[in-house]
Amino acid sequence: MASTSANTPPAEANGAPFERHAPTPKAFRDVMATVPSPVAVVTTMDGKRPHGTTVSAFASLSLAPPMVLVSLDKRSKLLAIIRGTGRFGLNVLGGHQAGLADTFARSGRDKFDGVDWTPSAGLPRLPHSPGWVACEVADVVAAGDHVVLLAHAVASEVGEGSPLTYHHRSFGTHAPLAS
Repeated sequence: MASTSANTPPAEANGAPFERHAPTPKAFRDVMATVPSPVAVVTTMDGKRPHGTTVSAFASLSLAPPMVLVSLDKRSKLLAIIRGTGRFGLNVLGGHQAGLADTFARSGRDKFDGVDWTPSAGLPRLPHSPGWVACEVADVVAAGDHVVLLAHAVASEVGEGSPLTYHHRSFGTHAPLAS
């Protein structure tokens, strides 16, 4: 397959130039809503105060060494704290934790009020989550209105339960297909 430079649009099969038309923000959001995404709460500590936010843009990145990536809004207060500490926890939520996803999706400093958590590897960990990863930031990559944190997994643990997913702007969970 022939490559093109970032400034040269690829040619169509008939030789006509490819016209780029960026989708509207609404059209792009609508397309992305068709993709089921896992849901997690990213957490960190600021002194003795826990902080967190809900994310649906995260993934495993590498097995050797074990790494994850997480996308955060570049204006995020949590991002500013993580940049200072260089560490965060990734609490992979379960189907029974949609309420936590809503709680941590809102803005404000009081997201942990009334929320059970325990310190694990020095980071806030939410109980009863199907997955937990303690992370140390290796790199921060600018990506439009977000940044992508590339992080080394320094601890991980599997819990019980089906994952919480976000699809067509609603929470749900994954169910295996019948064989």
